[in-house]
Amino acid sequence: MTASGLEPFATWIEDLIRRRGYDIDSPRGGGKSRLADEAGVHRAAITRLLQRQSMPDLETTRRLAQVLDVPVRDMLIRSGRLTEDDLPLPQTPEAGAAAVPGERRLTLEEAAAGLGVPADQREMFIRVAGQFLPPEPARRRAPIAKD
Repeated sequence: MTASGLEPFATWIEDLIRRRGYDIDSPRGGGKSRLADEAGVHRAAITRLLQRQSMPDLETTRRLAQVLDVPVRDMLIRSGRLTEDDLPLPQTPEAGAAAVPGERRLTLEEAAAGLGVPADQREMFIRVAGQFLPPEPARRRAPIAKD
């Protein structure tokens, strides 16, 4: 990640943090600490990002995405770590719809078994792979403007 890529990502996430109700502007607002606590990350990682000193590591990015209710895919693309070509969306009329009408969608458990993921690693596979799936329609939040 280049220094020039850090600025747009930090600006985007800073705005997102504010819109999610974290007071990161006043010294005693507690927004950075509350965000860090809720995400289970160090406050210093939040501070370094907001001060444009460093990009959060992958685990911190994943945790922030969860707390800020943003797909991990969006965070990885916005951060410059991956491109939309690296993480393409499914080419179906409705995200998450079965490819063939009437055909049910493959579950993550079935995918793990079909890919030969060892039984002792399936839970981790399911958790990680689930982060890249689009949210369920009932949980979808209004889209975030892509400035």
